[in-house]
Amino acid sequence: MAAYLVLTVLGEDRPGLVEAVSQAIAAHDGNWLESRMSRLAGKFAGILRASVPETQVEALTAALRDLESQGLRMLIEWSDSDEPAQASQLFKLNLIGNDRVGIIRDISQALAAYGVNIDELNTDYVSAPMSGELLFKAAALIRVPHDVAFADLQANLDHLAHELMVEIDLEGVSQGDTMGRSL
Repeated sequence: MAAYLVLTVLGEDRPGLVEAVSQAIAAHDGNWLESRMSRLAGKFAGILRASVPETQVEALTAALRDLESQGLRMLIEWSDSDEPAQASQLFKLNLIGNDRVGIIRDISQALAAYGVNIDELNTDYVSAPMSGELLFKAAALIRVPHDVAFADLQANLDHLAHELMVEIDLEGVSQGDTMGRSL
């Protein structure tokens, strides 16, 4: 039987960090399932999910902890199941506009009020096409409960977009389109 783990990895960016983690997982008959990794302000930050035989859980945990001597901080969470997410509708939420304090707080608060779960969130600064001015951009994959009326959620987000002076678009996503997704 397989056990599943979610790892958070953080360290000074340098070549070989992903390789070190992947070597530890593979050496314990583990399978790298999915990940999101990035270089941010000279740091390497990543999250990943892997499966490993239950008989290898302790040995893999020790091997991953040994990587801390190479400057990688690790947070390891284990689970004995790979339960699918609850029944829901998937949407891509795209936001762009002038930056201001509290955009993510306000959007996440509005989504939480409807019981919406944020599966993925990516944010960035981008240059406006004509002015070169920096704009805040966010892309999220959100999971909306089936009992939430799309029109109500859309109306609430439209009102919030007006208040924040940003554009917010929601686009439906089929369950099969989430594999290997790129926001």
